[in-house]
Amino acid sequence: MNTQQAVALRIRELCKQHHMTPNRLSYVAAVPQSTIKSILGGESKNPGIVTIKKLCDAFEITLGEFFSTASFEELEQEIQ
Repeated sequence: MNTQQAVALRIRELCKQHHMTPNRLSYVAAVPQSTIKSILGGESKNPGIVTIKKLCDAFEITLGEFFSTASFEELEQEIQ
């Protein structure tokens, strides 16, 4: 799993936990639907931290809580 996949997986998990569709997340977070679709579809190579923060605000969690999962902790270093 790479970083982009881990971010998409985490967003999907949080949507499920909060009974929120990606479209609803877009509305609540004030993030364009196209951006959410791009992240979830793996097209966005680098979703910005401001976008991630807006999503966290919509889920009422901190950035730390967003990234504190096994998916992120198990990522391999991407630069050599």
